[in-house]
Amino acid sequence: MNTVPPPIRTRITTLFGCKYPLILPGMSWISTAELCAAVSNSGGVGILATGPLNPIETKKAIQKVRELAPNKPFGVGVTLLMPGASENAHVALEEQVPVINVSLGKPEWISQRAHDYGGKVLATVTNAKHAKSAIENGGVDALMLTGNEAAAHGGDVTSLVLIPSIASRFPDVPIVAAGGFANGKGLTAALALGADAIAMGSRYATTQESPLAPDVKKTVSNSHLNGGATESDTIYSANFDGIPSRVLKSPAAIKVNRKPEIFPIVIYRAFQAAKKMNIPLWKVLPGLLTQWDKMYMIAQFGAATEAIQAATVDGDLDEKGVQFIGQSMGIINDIPTVENLTHRIVEEAMMISQENFKTFNPYEDLNYNRNDDDDDKSSVL
Repeated sequence: MNTVPPPIRTRITTLFGCKYPLILPGMSWISTAELCAAVSNSGGVGILATGPLNPIETKKAIQKVRELAPNKPFGVGVTLLMPGASENAHVALEEQVPVINVSLGKPEWISQRAHDYGGKVLATVTNAKHAKSAIENGGVDALMLTGNEAAAHGGDVTSLVLIPSIASRFPDVPIVAAGGFANGKGLTAALALGADAIAMGSRYATTQESPLAPDVKKTVSNSHLNGGATESDTIYSANFDGIPSRVLKSPAAIKVNRKPEIFPIVIYRAFQAAKKMNIPLWKVLPGLLTQWDKMYMIAQFGAATEAIQAATVDGDLDEKGVQFIGQSMGIINDIPTVENLTHRIVEEAMMISQENFKTFNPYEDLNYNRNDDDDDKSSVL
């Protein structure tokens, strides 16, 4: 019988009421109710992806999480810039979801309503300017900092610099670090840099409970230098969906990232994506006419959903599928259960922390002889 690691106490575990500082971020077609529940049941916090869902589906998914993980903390992700996101946010608030993860938009109204029932708001940002706005104007409770290493839409600064920089600017705000984290070493490093938790998209996506296509899981978890996927096998570009993003290097991804898609095709595919997601076209057309630059970017993003779904759901990496993946792919080499992974990461982090304590406190090691050190000093003198 496997032993369960003791809880880890940070500002995030206290804020969210979870056992371990491990977060599943919302990833379309991956962060389903089932995977969210598995992460929450293991001691972390699963965040449900609502991008592909309409309000009715979002409500059912929230209820499913609660059914599978009763009385466990969980969250719902909403990308406010996208059509349909506000409606899904209203559903999450009506259902009094414990954690609302917002991105690409103004979250003031969400923070106000969430705080009314005791909910918490986590804002995903990539730089200090957006962090300041989310805290001072948006009224959020915590930040998720997405470094350049992350899958999908990470910023242009690496986690190694981004985390301590934001932590020093806003010392009173709990931080979830995202981008490059997949094991206990990463958790330990993030805490040392000033974070209070880590988010692991690529790592939790490559677990047994994850709905990610089996062929993609095998590709990501094959870390062999000959024919495998390493930390170098990703592409970071804005050509795919209009926002700088990191994807798995594959034949289809290389092709679509060569240059941006031409305008008529982007608009057509965006409308097709909206139709599949049951988003009325009248919600898309006004924006195209009045906020051209912003809506063109949204159109590119929407048009990319077909390729994302082809990879994530169907496992197609050769013809038209494009898979979001982070550089942490280089340290993913198996497909464990969520519970096994969570416990393994916590145990590794605890072991490393103990070893680091010995490094900075050598006299605590019983095998270390203080007299030897004194003798060395006297001989030098």
